[in-house]
Amino acid sequence: MTYDTSKSLNKKKSIDNLKTSGFERRLSIAKTSLNIGRRWAGNSVSGMFMDKQARAARNQAFMETQANYMAEELGKLKGSVVKIGQMLAMYGEHILPPEITRALHTLNDDTATLNWSKIEETLAHTLGDKLHELDINPEPIGTASLAQVHRATVKSTGEEVVLKIQYPGVADAIDSDLALFKHMLRVSNIVPQTRALEAWFEEIRDLLHHEVDYEAEAATTERFYERLKEDARYVVPKINRHYSSSRLLCMSYEAGVSVTNPTLQNLSDERLNRIGQAAIEIIMQEIFVWGEMQTDPNFGNYLVRVADDEDGTDKLVLLDFGAIRQFDDALLTIARNLLLAGYNHDHDAMARAMTGYDFFDTMSPKVKSDVANLFLLATEPFSAPECNPDIPADCLDDQERYIWANSVLHSRLAETARQAMQSFEFNLPPKEFMFISRKFIGAYTFLTVINAHTDSKRLVKPFLPAI
Repeated sequence: MTYDTSKSLNKKKSIDNLKTSGFERRLSIAKTSLNIGRRWAGNSVSGMFMDKQARAARNQAFMETQANYMAEELGKLKGSVVKIGQMLAMYGEHILPPEITRALHTLNDDTATLNWSKIEETLAHTLGDKLHELDINPEPIGTASLAQVHRATVKSTGEEVVLKIQYPGVADAIDSDLALFKHMLRVSNIVPQTRALEAWFEEIRDLLHHEVDYEAEAATTERFYERLKEDARYVVPKINRHYSSSRLLCMSYEAGVSVTNPTLQNLSDERLNRIGQAAIEIIMQEIFVWGEMQTDPNFGNYLVRVADDEDGTDKLVLLDFGAIRQFDDALLTIARNLLLAGYNHDHDAMARAMTGYDFFDTMSPKVKSDVANLFLLATEPFSAPECNPDIPADCLDDQERYIWANSVLHSRLAETARQAMQSFEFNLPPKEFMFISRKFIGAYTFLTVINAHTDSKRLVKPFLPAI
């Protein structure tokens, strides 16, 4: 759930209802599936007499068109169907055609708002008489595929809160939506049906059921609140249990602006550096200290509370603790060894650290070496400059801090990964590593946007005392 408290959503289209009944959703998705299937058949017939090259080009263009049509139709439904598409786009590049992942990436949470009368009806059902204790602004400050956020005031105390209100029926529709989504992919014939795809659907099922459990999210938010309450660089909303339930989350209102807000561009370089350092340090804490991570890589899950003057502390407001994943000690040990190898820019140590999963253990020496090179590049911002001669000269400032905006690290990683994957004969990467890598990619984007410079030693040493 993302919102910028400096903006209003009053220009968004409002809808009166959601298609949450199984019949409506089945009808909508069945229509989409049949249309794609019919067009696919027509495309195959009409391309029978083309040469191989022309047919391949035609099929790619057709796939692009149909993938965009599918994403457009899914975007009209809200609910878990949209979330399923988003998750497949996020983690599915290894199992889906690129045309599909590109189209699914267009699904976003910047959707129409649900009419206030429907939200109020949901709140009345959830809160009962307690609804009258709140003065709620009917204008939402945030929307998503599963929920909508409204500001409110507790009348008796004046406490400012936000209500994260789950759309009615979306939790109950998860399993049927997954079945419908899989059926659409099968009938439309645009995605190969593989065991890997089925395994990811099961993972998405678990994630979605966890994400709609607001009691679990409340508990997670409280854990992070306790962990960070003494660190002035972070703000975690405080849960108000009196108005919270399994489908409604009430928490303190925390002001801030989005990462892309022009206000941030007016801050000094050093202030932006401190914000960037804090953003990456929280991920290090999640992995190496707490063993649980908010896996949604969208940097919209941050707000920034800008201090009033140069001497104040700019704060990261951390939002949305629904997509949490716990990691066991075995994985954390592997992650520490990978980080240590990256810090020392040691290819052999990186290859040795790659173990404990079939993904690593079944690789040939050539493939393992290629993947080790990929991991060395991914850990470039965490490497000691004196150990890593491969850091581009313009990516270090005069204090040997890493300059994110100059690094073009994301595109370099994409190219290296593309080259490495040409020789891969392995299974899909472990989902835990995909979650972690995606979270870091989100952080890398965040740090690039604000043009931060970060200190690798400060980032790594607290978590690897041996350095």
